[in-house]
Amino acid sequence: MSTSLLMGGVAFIFALLLARPIIELLKRFKIGKQIRLDGPQSHQSKMGTPTMGGFVFMIPVLVLVGVMYTYSRVASRLLPGWSEDFGGVVLVGRSLAIPILVMIGFALFGAVDDYMGVRGVRRGEGMRGRTKAIIQLVIASVAAVVMNRVFDINRVAIPGLARPLELDSLWIPVAIFIIMASANAINLTDGLDGLAALISFVCFAAYGVVAHLQGQTFLTMLCMVMAGSLLGFLWFNVHPAALFMGGVGSEALGATLGVVALMTGQWLLFPIIAIVPVAETISVMLQVTWFKLTRLRTGEGKRLFKMSPLHNHFVLLGWSEPQLVQRFWLIGIMAGMVGVGLAVFGN
Repeated sequence: MSTSLLMGGVAFIFALLLARPIIELLKRFKIGKQIRLDGPQSHQSKMGTPTMGGFVFMIPVLVLVGVMYTYSRVASRLLPGWSEDFGGVVLVGRSLAIPILVMIGFALFGAVDDYMGVRGVRRGEGMRGRTKAIIQLVIASVAAVVMNRVFDINRVAIPGLARPLELDSLWIPVAIFIIMASANAINLTDGLDGLAALISFVCFAAYGVVAHLQGQTFLTMLCMVMAGSLLGFLWFNVHPAALFMGGVGSEALGATLGVVALMTGQWLLFPIIAIVPVAETISVMLQVTWFKLTRLRTGEGKRLFKMSPLHNHFVLLGWSEPQLVQRFWLIGIMAGMVGVGLAVFGN
């Protein structure tokens, strides 16, 4: 854990140093946020703010995790018994290929979506929903099958039970759903300055503690490096934001978080640890369902919330953006603490 926390600090500094050049590059190529006209009017002032800033926290993660993994591989060959002394760290390191490749896959997909929304024919809209779902399904399916068949990951931990349950092949569709749902949940949460990054920081820190308690050294390091990188990104993303993460960041963050939850086996606790993104997603589902039901019954659709996702509802109620983000963050911190407590309960 000490090494993981130190690497998180290095990632924070790395992201800080990387952010300004990326902001200038995005400004040079006019990669600015397009704001939907049907959103809250207070968001219109954000028009043109550099987006696709997810590279600020992903590059440090890729570089630092790559360096540490390479070091572990070299050490395991040069120092006899090194991997055994560290609890099979080399095997755990190999499994990091899954979250890293998922992160890259969803980042590339998100980057295309961002570019289409900024410079493409669907400016302000991005990729079509059906196309997004198909691409997400393909990446998530490959990841789930590899985790299940190659790394034999098929377990679910239940609070209070000492041993996790094995689901065998039934685990695959569950994993696909979690990866896709997590990616979309973080993407929906990314609507206010600092909100998605702050909530993601809490989630990765919480799952990092869980991974550490399980002895998953490299997974712990990944979580803490991601947490540190997100704090560096937040330096420029807090209100008033000078940089947005865009789909390249939110899609990658969410999908990686889903994979981390699956690798710890504590994915039943995901709705608690990631309570804010889950609530944001549920609010959208309820809004759409209620609108369709009332339109069928009365001919005129009605809204359950003033606007979805949930944070927009509170914006229209008059909450200031910093106030809303801070309160959601407090809820996220408490939920993360409860989630970690439940993860170790009875073990």
